[in-house]
Amino acid sequence: MSNTDILAWAGVVVCSLLAVAVAWQAGRSLAPWAFVAGMLAFAAESLFYGLTVDAVLPDEMVYWQDWGLMAMSLLPGIWLFFSLTYARGNYREFLAKWRLPLAVAFLVPVGLAFWFRHALVVSIGQAENSGEWLLVLGLPGKVLNVFILVGAILALMNLERTYVAAVGTMRWRVKFMVLGLGVIFVVQAYTSSQVLLFHNTLNLSWQWLNQLALLLGCGLMARSFFRTGHFDLDVYPSHSALHNSLTLILAGVYLLLVGVFAKVVAFLGGDTAFTLKAFVLLVALILLAILLLSDRVRLQTRRFVSRHFQRPLYDYRSVWKRFIEETAACVKQTELCQAAAKLVTDIFQVLSVTFWLADDRRENLTFAASTFLSEAKASALKPRSQEAMEVMRALKNHPDPVDLDTSKEPWAAVLRQCHPDEFRKGGDRIAVPLIGGGEFLGLMVLGDRVSGAPFSWQDFDLLKCMGDEVAAGLLNLQLSQKLLQAKELEAFQTMSAFFVHDLKNTASTLNLMLKNLPVHFDNPAFREDALRGIARTVTHLNQLISRLTQLRHEVQVKLVESDLNEVVSRALAGWEDASGVRLVNNLRPLPKLLLDPEQMLKVVTNLVLNASEAVSAQGEVRVETLQNNGWAVLSVSDDGCGMDPEFLNRSLFRPFQTTKKNGLGIGLFQSKMIVEAHQGMIQVESQPGKGTTFRILLPFGKPTP
Repeated sequence: MSNTDILAWAGVVVCSLLAVAVAWQAGRSLAPWAFVAGMLAFAAESLFYGLTVDAVLPDEMVYWQDWGLMAMSLLPGIWLFFSLTYARGNYREFLAKWRLPLAVAFLVPVGLAFWFRHALVVSIGQAENSGEWLLVLGLPGKVLNVFILVGAILALMNLERTYVAAVGTMRWRVKFMVLGLGVIFVVQAYTSSQVLLFHNTLNLSWQWLNQLALLLGCGLMARSFFRTGHFDLDVYPSHSALHNSLTLILAGVYLLLVGVFAKVVAFLGGDTAFTLKAFVLLVALILLAILLLSDRVRLQTRRFVSRHFQRPLYDYRSVWKRFIEETAACVKQTELCQAAAKLVTDIFQVLSVTFWLADDRRENLTFAASTFLSEAKASALKPRSQEAMEVMRALKNHPDPVDLDTSKEPWAAVLRQCHPDEFRKGGDRIAVPLIGGGEFLGLMVLGDRVSGAPFSWQDFDLLKCMGDEVAAGLLNLQLSQKLLQAKELEAFQTMSAFFVHDLKNTASTLNLMLKNLPVHFDNPAFREDALRGIARTVTHLNQLISRLTQLRHEVQVKLVESDLNEVVSRALAGWEDASGVRLVNNLRPLPKLLLDPEQMLKVVTNLVLNASEAVSAQGEVRVETLQNNGWAVLSVSDDGCGMDPEFLNRSLFRPFQTTKKNGLGIGLFQSKMIVEAHQGMIQVESQPGKGTTFRILLPFGKPTP
């Protein structure tokens, strides 16, 4: 048995064992079952490759290689599905967004392989120099290799996105799974690209690379299974485009360089070492990617620059700029803590960061955010109330960061239990109190630093500053919440005051009627009067409900070409006779406007009603229309009591703000909404004791949506 046979059969055994081990504990999650299906597909590919190598006759080799390509056709869809679901808390959103690429990745390669299974490999021969077996692919086989190449790159891009979105211990848990699959997919992308570059010829000697990468990748993935929770993580990657993907950049650079290299080699007459050189280039790019993604390398690079180029360990301007940018939009305490945890993890190269916040009564600590604790685990580790109060009392008088592993205080032992070690060589755990306005608001605990590096005085200073900034942010959010609650309470009290006033009068009328009902029920005149009173009460309640309901809905206008003067005339018809107020109108000719006649009728009626109620019995209300600088102007003036400047500036047009005894303060609020829906303006001039003028300005032409 040759070395190639050993690799192939070892791949079958290892992939099958991994599939069985994961299926044994898979549960109902999608990612583990996708992993099982992918491992079985890899096992089938290795099986058929081993049978191909063991075959004696060329036709037999072609037969088994066709089956091997059919097994490979399952890989793009399965592993793309896995890369979208593995360790992602929002995988359903990604599956919905990627449903078309997923359908193509599943259906097209499988359809090609099974429908054209006799045309995947069209001929077989041996190389003149080396005697290696070469299989010439047909068009379906060429297209299948393109799908395998693209599928490998897409799966790597999605795994990279998950890895980058994970922070702290979550990244540590997914690291070897991503590395293992990365090794397999990178080598598959390499062999597929070589098939396409070498005139669509499949060299069986290249396939041992796939088998070697498969064994190495399975070993790395098996290593990840020893890290608890590798399938139970909830990472939430961004939905932004993958334009900044390191995988995409490196894949593009590699394919470009190898393509140019192949053209140069062909022009110069060929190079027998071309395949080896292309593989060396691929390995160099992989090592570069690993270095760029390594937390330990970035930490050592930062320290080397600080030590040898005489610059601070941290670029404080960039740190604070980043802190402000990533926390400015947080409107909840948990959002602020999550953003701060991610920043602390990246800046200090620590894997475990947890935020605990004091509750409203300062009697216990509540879990806010963590890079390695789930809510269930945090609930199990949460300190008892008495222990939490002892921690809060101690840290309130000790505002600086504290090394928990060197402290002998009882409260430090409590915090060590709340923040267990993940690594034996992860260094000391540090507690950073969050104190704002002289009050203890919470604390941040961090540990498991990369390489177990100790914290320096620069680290402690920056931690203290970041803790103070987080505390200030928490305090601002708490004060904003209290202010919002106060405003909501004020609005409720204002609304309830109007309700109580109206309902009290209504209840008094009905109560008086009920008291007299047994005594005067036989009196027909009393019954008629009672029915009229009940009808008035019901009408009043319906009007109250209708006017209040209008506040809940956005104003919708149906614009038609209309004459504003006709709308005003409809509103004023019979008004003077009904109200007894002297009404003067001066309606000048206007071009037709695009407006909603029914909604504008409400505005005119409301303004004239307010004006007539503001004047005395001998008062006058003047209504005018005119054209001025591209606007149609409607003005309603009265010589009544007027309004004081304070009410104009602070209360006018606000709901439930009125100067009338029986008003709700809703009419002008609604009128303003209607005018603004027409993209118009409403202006007010008023003087106490002299009167008020309202002007409605409506634009000519079609309003812009």
